Amino acid sequence: MRMQGLRLLLPIALFAGLIGFWEWAVARWEVPPFILPSPGAILTVFETDGASLLGSAWTTLGTTLAAFALAVISGMALAVLFASSRLAEAALSPYAVTLQVTPVVAIAPLIIVWVGLDNAWLAVLILAWIVSFFPVLASATAGLKAVDPNLRDLFRLYRADFGQTFLRLMIPASLPYLLAGIKTAGGLALVGAVVAEFAAASGNTDGLAWRILEAGNRLQIAKMFAALLLLALMGVAIYAVLSFVEWLLLHRWHGDRRRA
Repeated sequence: MRMQGLRLLLPIALFAGLIGFWEWAVARWEVPPFILPSPGAILTVFETDGASLLGSAWTTLGTTLAAFALAVISGMALAVLFASSRLAEAALSPYAVTLQVTPVVAIAPLIIVWVGLDNAWLAVLILAWIVSFFPVLASATAGLKAVDPNLRDLFRLYRADFGQTFLRLMIPASLPYLLAGIKTAGGLALVGAVVAEFAAASGNTDGLAWRILEAGNRLQIAKMFAALLLLALMGVAIYAVLSFVEWLLLHRWHGDRRRA
């Protein structure tokens, strides 16, 4: 219990110390606000431009969650196909790897041309899905292949069909792998959404990345930091929720999760 308290308090104390030093250093060395604004100046932005920043944050979060959901569904579906058919895996896995290792910034202009600037949000969604898709596919495939062969034989012995084997054996056994991939994909979906918004470079996206570009062009550095703060909070929230779901599903039968 004491260790859990320290794990919670130490980061908070370090963060408070860094913010205090930042505020002091900016005032002490008279750093220009267009170079590095003080934490107080960044908080003031939320009073003047909070509504627009929060609206853009909801736009980016909506795209992130949609891309994440698509990545989980498509990644799991393809992983089931790969685990069930070596031929399908041999035929399709090179394309999945190629899609993953190709920089999303490089293919962004092509996606935008295909969907059109009027549908920039769709381009952002597709690009965010591309970034977050592969971790789910790789983790789910590894988990489904790691199922104990003896348990498979036991299910065959009792004449379980594929649906029963999948729901009662393959999914529970692969959960640690799958949830690890999903937790990674959640953060990557946010990264992909922001990078895609930067690549789209269009006010039609109306996400936080566009607000950062807009503020940067106007040298509103405090507003840029405020948008970055919102992005960081969104990323932490997504990671925390997915970590809680992972703990909720695994802590009863995975010993290392009981201590987490």
